[in-house]
Amino acid sequence: MNVIMDLCIVPLGVGVSVSTYVAECHRVLQAAGLKTQLHAYGTNIEGDWDAVMAAVKQCHERVHAMGAPRVTTTIKLGTRIDRSQSMADKVQSVHDQLT
Repeated sequence: MNVIMDLCIVPLGVGVSVSTYVAECHRVLQAAGLKTQLHAYGTNIEGDWDAVMAAVKQCHERVHAMGAPRVTTTIKLGTRIDRSQSMADKVQSVHDQLT
């Protein structure tokens, strides 16, 4: 099953800047072959359910391995079985309403 997820992983106990950790998670998602779209407060991900969930777990493991004693994650996700829909399709649908 395909899933579109909005993921926000926040390492705790590492100071104020988290861009190094975000970049490492982005590398994990890219290595997993997932479609991603980075935004100011997270990353949109598109792919197979199991592959996406495995990558999220690997992100947690990497962030802990980088020294973060705690990690908190917010996930919003959606699935659809009536038709195929990509992240780009969803954005385009809104843009079409604006024109």
